[in-house]
Amino acid sequence: MEHPSADRSGGVTVASGAAVSSIGMSVSPQHDDPGKTPTLAGEGGKVPARRPSPSPAASLSETQAAIKAEAEKAGTNLDTLMGRLVIEQGLATQDEVSHCLEQVKDDRNQRSLAQMLVTHNYVTERQIIRLKQIVEAQRSGQKIPGYKVLGKLGEGAMATVFKAKQISLDRTVAIKILPRKFSGNPQFIERFYAEGRAAAALNHPNIVQAFDVGKAGEYHYFVMEFVDGRTVYDDIVKHKRFSEQEAIDIVIQVAEALQHAHEKGLVHRDVKPKNIMLSSDGVVKLADMGLARAISDKEAAEAEAGKAFGTPYYISPEQIRGEVSIGPPADIYSLGATMYHMVTGNVPFDGKNPSAVMHKHLKAELVSPDHVNPKLSAGISEVIEMMMQKSPRARYQSCRDLLIDLRAVRKGEPPVIAHRDFGAVDLQSIAKAEAATPVEIAVDQSRVSSAGGAGAVLSQPLFIAVLVVAVVSVIFNVILALT
Repeated sequence: MEHPSADRSGGVTVASGAAVSSIGMSVSPQHDDPGKTPTLAGEGGKVPARRPSPSPAASLSETQAAIKAEAEKAGTNLDTLMGRLVIEQGLATQDEVSHCLEQVKDDRNQRSLAQMLVTHNYVTERQIIRLKQIVEAQRSGQKIPGYKVLGKLGEGAMATVFKAKQISLDRTVAIKILPRKFSGNPQFIERFYAEGRAAAALNHPNIVQAFDVGKAGEYHYFVMEFVDGRTVYDDIVKHKRFSEQEAIDIVIQVAEALQHAHEKGLVHRDVKPKNIMLSSDGVVKLADMGLARAISDKEAAEAEAGKAFGTPYYISPEQIRGEVSIGPPADIYSLGATMYHMVTGNVPFDGKNPSAVMHKHLKAELVSPDHVNPKLSAGISEVIEMMMQKSPRARYQSCRDLLIDLRAVRKGEPPVIAHRDFGAVDLQSIAKAEAATPVEIAVDQSRVSSAGGAGAVLSQPLFIAVLVVAVVSVIFNVILALT
């Protein structure tokens, strides 16, 4: 089955022409991020060659070297630490590890515990190789007191997210850590803490909850709710598109989350499939407040004027223009673009690069969703089209209004606001078109012709003379008859 959306995520943000990644808390497999500004060519116009993938043997060797280094720091040996990691990750049982350790002692080839576990098919080489990431994660997480890192969830240019356990409350959390290369950059640090503050100001069941933000040693960290599930983008890749009812149910929950954020004075500015998470128990969670900004923060708005903050495939026209006033309609546009992607399997606008995509958001006409997917109802198409109007004033002005229409469509009814507004637009356009058309009164030329002919005959002198003679003749005959 064709998956046109498999490379249409738009998982990064574009800010003043630079690519800045944002990352969620999903435990699902990582995918390539097409929203990233693509490198079309290297120096000299040549496409850089791909690096060959390392061989499994080399990777296994690297993993053992990394674990050995950590073991020496902890005052233990490679096999002891390897055995503990394998058991903790549930890759092998205590009995299986003990069995292999006994064989390592008597092995003539001096194989390690890892090699012996693979030989007995207790674990695979790939599982052993993944332990390197866990060791690296624990190395970073050990710098944050009160937390035990369990593994890496994802990594982007701006942050790495780990799955961890908060020891004091015995709960699983996600920890976002700012890379050390940004630790000396005040702009990146401020944006990192701003995300934490924005998330902490919100308390809603459909928003990923923030727990803590701070600094430990050289690491800046942000602790948040761990969502055991997947993203909307993951499901688009897997299933191509959502059914209309599934999409409506998800978008209603996101709209409720946005309504809460807007009422708290915050605009998200980066609503997209990768930032919408679906938990294993069916709850939708809006994630990543990395670009969130207070609607009333004029100072920040003026500082960012003229810069495009957002993700190309889902960004609103006013964000592209770098307008100072960015409000709830911007999030509604991005949610509309996300919903379009969910129900059609295609992004609303595509192009060879982010600039081309954003130009289409500004100028190109949107292809109606039900033209792309004929199974969609007219109602859902009207809602999406209103959400994605070019002018913010032509969109829903609040998520409260949007929710009225989404719930109506879910019940099989026409959307109250979108249907009314689009109907008014249609009537107005028809009236304007009729007013602009010159009025022409149809004339029956045959009648004009015959009327003109009769008038011409009556006006002739000969006809008048004959008429006079006839009248005189009649009068004369009457007089004769009387005498």
